[in-house]
Amino acid sequence: MAGAIASRMSFSSLKRKQPKTFTVRIVTMDAEMEFNCEMKWKGKDLFDLVCRTLGLRETWFFGLQYTIKDTVAWLKMDKKVLDHDVSKEEPVTFHFLAKFYPENAEEELVQEITQHLFFLQVKKQILDEKIYCPPEASVLLASYAVQAKYGDYDPSVHKRGFLAQEELLPKRVINLYQMTPEMWEERITAWYAEHRGRARDEAEMEYLKIAQDLEMYGVNYFTIRNKKGTELLLGVDALGLHIYDPENRLTPKISFPWNEIRNISYSDKEFTIKPLDKKIDVFKFNSSKLRVNKLILQLCIGNHDLFMRRRKADSLEVQQMKAQAREEKARKQMERQRLAREKQMREEAERTRDELERRLLQMKEEATMANEALMRSEETADLLAEKAQITEEEAKLLAQKAAEAEQEMQRIKATAIRTEEEKRLMEQKVLEAEVLALKMAEESERRAKEADQLKQDLQEAREAERRAKQKLLEITTKPTYPPMNPLPAPLPPDIPSFNLIGDSLSFDFKDTDMKRLSMEIEKEKVEYMEKSKHLQEQLNELKTEIEALKLKERETALDILHNENSDPGGTSSKHNTIKKVPTSSPRQKTYLHLSPQSRLFPGTLYVVMGLTSVILTPA
Repeated sequence: MAGAIASRMSFSSLKRKQPKTFTVRIVTMDAEMEFNCEMKWKGKDLFDLVCRTLGLRETWFFGLQYTIKDTVAWLKMDKKVLDHDVSKEEPVTFHFLAKFYPENAEEELVQEITQHLFFLQVKKQILDEKIYCPPEASVLLASYAVQAKYGDYDPSVHKRGFLAQEELLPKRVINLYQMTPEMWEERITAWYAEHRGRARDEAEMEYLKIAQDLEMYGVNYFTIRNKKGTELLLGVDALGLHIYDPENRLTPKISFPWNEIRNISYSDKEFTIKPLDKKIDVFKFNSSKLRVNKLILQLCIGNHDLFMRRRKADSLEVQQMKAQAREEKARKQMERQRLAREKQMREEAERTRDELERRLLQMKEEATMANEALMRSEETADLLAEKAQITEEEAKLLAQKAAEAEQEMQRIKATAIRTEEEKRLMEQKVLEAEVLALKMAEESERRAKEADQLKQDLQEAREAERRAKQKLLEITTKPTYPPMNPLPAPLPPDIPSFNLIGDSLSFDFKDTDMKRLSMEIEKEKVEYMEKSKHLQEQLNELKTEIEALKLKERETALDILHNENSDPGGTSSKHNTIKKVPTSSPRQKTYLHLSPQSRLFPGTLYVVMGLTSVILTPA
């Protein structure tokens, strides 16, 4: 019984010692995690736990973000998690995001996980249009994003339409041009094919190197008012503080680099910026909320610390991380080279195997053909032997037939002798028949003459008889009769009759319609004659190519501002924008003269490459 009491007491003491916990959900750019946190934990405890879980050592760029009444806030490291103005419903949600941005991503971002998180966050901001990106740069960035996701381009795997479900371009860019998804995919794939050999981390770093030159990269904007009550925008980034017009987030009106700021402070809602140069006036402004002032001050302190830190020697921790990163990069490079060699050797082995298989197949085919030829030769020999036998039998038959023919010839000769005698007898009979026929003809002619003579005599007798009868009648009666009209002479029977038969004529008429197509509309095909090594040349080339398809009426204010900010070389970088605001030159007009015979057809798109505007005038 004493043992049972002791065990209950130890169980109750353990139960009292267990700390109270609450559930926290951490949302990163590509994953979600849940942790059980103690009630007494501060922000740093939770932040360190997340960083350890991710394997992240470059912690100074990141923070845990949450939202208070539509206002962004960051978890403070020295304050208890539950003391923040967060929802008490579990799980408590925080977003693990980059709070501060590097000036030079390639030099400052050491770990691969750091690069990857920045890549995902900047890519999302560009697609959500929180960072303005010109169309030609959007296509290039999309090609690096595809390289990071799919690896090297393989035409047999990455067939037409493989990017149909991918979100790679801002909707603003897609709506700005009369281009189909297939046309965008074709241009992205053309650049994607040029990135062969780049690993995922290299493609993501190239993406960040291009994105960091965009005007809105890494800038946090806040709505403020100056002393006169004019509404302005305050931008805080890695280079300093910038004052913008609300309608123009690309070009600041005033900039205060961190190395030229002596002090930043706020009292209630009033914020004060004191420049290092005392000749420059102090800049004061008001924000809408006290919470916003605290956030601005946090960002200013953090960015200023990193600004000064970059200009000092790297700490031992950073040097160690960079050394490890270099070693890791060298190891990965050697691993990639080893894999490339193995791949090459495997491809060569496969080619050798294919060649041997081809040669083996060829030899099998040759052996098969040889066997078939041998079989045909044997069959031919058999046929020849059979033919020889048949020929021998035919020779015997021919000899037999020759003997029979000789006998037949002797018989025919004997028959011919008899036939000659019969012929003579036949000729004699023919002569006798001819003589008899001649005599019969003479007799017939004589009889015919006698018949004619008898007919004549009969006619004369009938005539005499008629005259005698007539004379007898005249003597007996002597009546007076009118002369009789002779009967009309009958139509001689030998007169021929004629029938007219009309021939019918038929005519075939055939109509032929001939139509000719005299006009054909061809789409412009743009091909790159040589691979461009310079990035800006690629961007300008794409910009020129798609400029003709741009819908001017769909240009946003940021598009117009970006075009005005571009210097004559076609470049517009974040650093150039902060230093000065370049003036835009008037748009040049180029006249394309056409001869009077030239014809323009309605509904046809005439593209003139490389011209700002084209005016068609008759020559």
